[in-house]
Amino acid sequence: MIDLHCDTILLLDEAGHRANLKENPFSIDLKKLQKNKSLAQFFALFIELEAFDEPWNYFEKLYKRFNKEMAANSNTIKHVRSYEEMIKNDKISAFLTVEEGGIIGEDFSKLKQLYTLGVRLITLTWNFPNSIGYPNVNGYSNNGLTKFGKEVVEYMNTAGMIIDVSHLSDAGFRDVASLSKKPFIASHSNARSIVNHSRNLTDDMIRSIANSGGVVGINFCPSFINIDGVSTINMIVKHMLHIIDKGGIDVMAIGTDFDGIKGPLEIEDISQMHLLKDALIKEGLSQNQIEKIWQSNAKRVLREVL
Repeated sequence: MIDLHCDTILLLDEAGHRANLKENPFSIDLKKLQKNKSLAQFFALFIELEAFDEPWNYFEKLYKRFNKEMAANSNTIKHVRSYEEMIKNDKISAFLTVEEGGIIGEDFSKLKQLYTLGVRLITLTWNFPNSIGYPNVNGYSNNGLTKFGKEVVEYMNTAGMIIDVSHLSDAGFRDVASLSKKPFIASHSNARSIVNHSRNLTDDMIRSIANSGGVVGINFCPSFINIDGVSTINMIVKHMLHIIDKGGIDVMAIGTDFDGIKGPLEIEDISQMHLLKDALIKEGLSQNQIEKIWQSNAKRVLREVL
């Protein structure tokens, strides 16, 4: 399986020496990934923009922790930077992402540095306005990408970086859809028609991502999944079937948001993903369709963009 989003590195940083990637009490560690037979895990370096005077410095701190975990577990996991590296890798592949494009300010050299450091996906915004655009909270939904943000999209297309519109304003989404010449994704988002949450995608957005050749990674966050605030397998499947209905089977992928979400989770960690697979089989999905959701659709994006 390929999972397009988790926040495990943040929890490891907060835990310091008390936890590591090999085995921890969180939703993702190497033992759980191995039990899940994970092909690739996308690790987000999440930086809360307004919590730091110098958010770039915190990015560097998280980057060091990521590298430390890769070095300590080099027999099990490897940081990869392309589709080719992933398919040639005989270990679990780790893709590095940034959740908060605003850490670059308006400095293109920092964007280029992210690429050099091996970052291959950027979630353009989190929950604050930044130099690239606006989040889909606090009344910003009609605010599109900035002039700089449009240049960032163009650079990411050219360099070979995946554009992630999860968290982005509705108007910003439309800007990406009209500007991007490569597939773009919502790494951890659900269906707004099922739960009317601003972080979820409208049917038009789902179709737009599908038309670009991109994917939607299903997010397990309770408040996105269910108005009752409980993340149940039944409701996860309901979102997935709706997304498939609106965008086709080729748009559906996995983006758990594990270790970045709180609340009751019926699937508590990455080792329990077989429970979702069983539920999809019960709904009548074929092995080929599940294979697309589990890895093939994400592989296609990696091949085309990276």
